[in-house]
Amino acid sequence: MLEGKTILVAGVGAGLGRHVVEGALRDGANVVLAARTEGVLEQTAKEVDPSGARVAYRPTDIADAEACQALVAHGIERFGAIDGLVQVAAYENAFGGLHDTDFDNWRKCYETNVLGTLTLLRAVHPAMKQAGGGGVVLIGSQSQFKPSLPQAGYAASKGALLSAMYYLAQELGPDNVRVNMVVPSWMWGPPVEGFLSAKAKNEGRTLEAVTDEITKDFAMRRMTEDGEVAEAALFFCSDRAKAITGQHLLVNTGELMT
Repeated sequence: MLEGKTILVAGVGAGLGRHVVEGALRDGANVVLAARTEGVLEQTAKEVDPSGARVAYRPTDIADAEACQALVAHGIERFGAIDGLVQVAAYENAFGGLHDTDFDNWRKCYETNVLGTLTLLRAVHPAMKQAGGGGVVLIGSQSQFKPSLPQAGYAASKGALLSAMYYLAQELGPDNVRVNMVVPSWMWGPPVEGFLSAKAKNEGRTLEAVTDEITKDFAMRRMTEDGEVAEAALFFCSDRAKAITGQHLLVNTGELMT
């Protein structure tokens, strides 16, 4: 599905980013990894491709324009082109409502989740244009559609990113660059498992009971897995989605239907 392509994945770590990397390699792509921590990148690269032949990486803060340019240049140097971008990197630590929130954390959310994403895309776009086009996948959050305190700051930043996506799809469309968004809700993987395990312990309940309480109204009665969200992102990167742009896709096992 991605044979011969090079996919840049920003926000590599335990969970969704790792699954996107593994899926891209499985489908035949070369992968350029980005995250802030070099140790995480080095370890991930060794684990997913011990030969190092199909993986490159560079520590990158997506809010840093020079770092983003250097990341793209490194990917082109290694593999000759950039054909896709999956932008997973995000800042989530903004909790509270109107009267009990830290607006500095709201600003950090916008700076990373919106402006950081745009900074990275500005760096990637010329390479995609030169390659004849490609697929950009942004990661949203169901919280932007279904209010759930105390996630207002994070949700608002993802809502702003969704609005930006429509304009980006229109602007970059003539270059055959498609821009879409995958919108997950609860994703079963290391981060969520750790959070819910702690919640279960604090409440004196089993992990199964806590999870069942969350998913009781989901159509499929279970959480989406990180890897399932990754599959949707990889679809948008592939030629199977070559006529799809400016769209958002909820991947949530039927928790919210729109």
